[in-house]
Amino acid sequence: MSKLLPNLASAVELHDMPIDQLEQLAGEIREVLCNLVATRTAHFASNLGVVELCIALHSVFDFRNDRLIWDTGHQVYPHKLVTGRYKDFGTIRTKGGLMGYPNPNESEYDLFMTGHASCSVSTAMGLRSGDQLLGNDAHSVAVIGDGAFPSGIVFEAMNNVVRFKKKTLVILNDNKMSICPRVGGMANYLDRLRTNTYYTGLKTEVVKALNKVPVFGDPVERFLAQLKESVKAGLHGGMLFEDLGFRYIGPIDGHNITILRKYLAMVKEMPDPVLLHVVTEKGHGFRPAEEDPVFFHTPPAFVEENGKAVPKKSSGSPAYTNVVRDAIQQQMEADSRVTVMTAAMCQGNKLEPIRDKFPEQFFDVGICESHAVAFAAGQAKAGLRPIVNIYSTFLQRSYDQIFQEVCLQDLPVVFTMDRAGLTGPDGPTHHGVFDIGYMRIFPNMVCMAPGDAHDLPQMLDLALKLEHPSSIRYPKTNAVTVAGDRSPVELGKGELLKWSHDGMIICCGTQLDDCLKAADRLAKEGINVGVINARFIKPLDEELLLRALNESSYVVTVEEGSLAGGFGSALLELACQHGVNTSHIRRLGIPDQFVEHGERAELLADLGIDSDGIVRTCRQLSTQLQT
Repeated sequence: MSKLLPNLASAVELHDMPIDQLEQLAGEIREVLCNLVATRTAHFASNLGVVELCIALHSVFDFRNDRLIWDTGHQVYPHKLVTGRYKDFGTIRTKGGLMGYPNPNESEYDLFMTGHASCSVSTAMGLRSGDQLLGNDAHSVAVIGDGAFPSGIVFEAMNNVVRFKKKTLVILNDNKMSICPRVGGMANYLDRLRTNTYYTGLKTEVVKALNKVPVFGDPVERFLAQLKESVKAGLHGGMLFEDLGFRYIGPIDGHNITILRKYLAMVKEMPDPVLLHVVTEKGHGFRPAEEDPVFFHTPPAFVEENGKAVPKKSSGSPAYTNVVRDAIQQQMEADSRVTVMTAAMCQGNKLEPIRDKFPEQFFDVGICESHAVAFAAGQAKAGLRPIVNIYSTFLQRSYDQIFQEVCLQDLPVVFTMDRAGLTGPDGPTHHGVFDIGYMRIFPNMVCMAPGDAHDLPQMLDLALKLEHPSSIRYPKTNAVTVAGDRSPVELGKGELLKWSHDGMIICCGTQLDDCLKAADRLAKEGINVGVINARFIKPLDEELLLRALNESSYVVTVEEGSLAGGFGSALLELACQHGVNTSHIRRLGIPDQFVEHGERAELLADLGIDSDGIVRTCRQLSTQLQT
């Protein structure tokens, strides 16, 4: 049997394919996905789960004109494969290759870079509104998972659907998972819809009836109306969505292409906005991923052992994520007031041991970051010591709550911001490069950036003793501990590791090891450069930093964050406040641009904030002073 996928130039070709070819195509897509994770880490289980849904959507709609938004777009790999990107698919998540999320620069089929969850319903409705006003008769479709569905912005959007008549379709992809098992009342509600005894008995009869119904035409609409009323009468489910203005249809089998196509053709012609409830299985078609979808969400690359494919074991030191997790656990063991919460990232933040050991002090709130922060504020007001453990880029979703509920009230909430800095293959939606700028501007906030693994536990200990809000940022990489005699972490105090009147490197964050390596390399060239571990972004160690500014010939700041509003900006503000000349300051960090995906080391090198880049900058400044 000849392969279909390599010759598929456009998703439009799916319209004319018979069912047997569409099912063959599904098998070929799964084969490509399995081959991919044999070479590199990639989102896996979620993509296996939407293969048939993707094929059915593209075989019924024409998304060159119709609109399709994939919520939390890490499950977009099948979509990329059927929209003309098969030949480049091997480059996905590599520097200069395809992005692991939708990317409008790659294809007309991608409308938004959707790396954050829950915005699809709003943007799909916005597209529909724009098309209506501009006279474009296009359908608008949002595919959103049950893990993202409980987020507040989804219900803000659904509350406004009453203005929209047909051609708006929300597909609820229900696989009983976020990255970890989903949580909360909405999860229970969806479970009741899926397992209702009436629906279970009705399902077989519905499938038999659908097999006798044509895909297009009036008989479909009449049948659907009858089916809808019978299901509603028996289930009394879906009424929440009905009351919000949606026609609720489902649940239906998300791995049956025939059934999916017929339902999609039906709802396409309905006169009202529709919520189509589709039940899928995360990891479908690959048994290990079906059995452990949490591990196989983004598994490491596979290697062959005894004739079997097994995940490649990681090497090297523990990640900073693990260092923080262990420090949190030690604090919880010592103080029962300490709590920790995360937003559907228990697995990403490696918090499973804490969840299991301290179930009463651990809170997974789902993809609801604003709630997490306001909830933590309530706990702090009651006398607890909450730790909000969320990725830097996702914490942005709770910006107003950080201001209003935490900082304005001056409450001792600790923010441990994982993935601060460049997150490598996940790309611009996940790079945590803005947190310095958005945290340090708030009154009462203490902002910390550990230079290495030595600093982290001490910073957490300090944060939990403060009577003010605080934040600690750390990157997605293996932890390093700088050798030598180290000073303890004290509030607002930097660490002087080496002094030089010729030049000083001031490091904000875990580039400290690179800064020290750069200083050693420069010393071999006869260029004497000192190093300061800043540790604190707010409050700054004014005495130490002003000494460097006043007594050293040049100062280079290094930060794995945005230069706009970052640590270097804070140093310039300090200099301005004290009337210090700033012409001898050079700032290294993330420029005013979105950084594409690639390995973290590649991106650091491109931006000149690895050891080579630091050496290059210091060498240039030293040369300028000599001329």
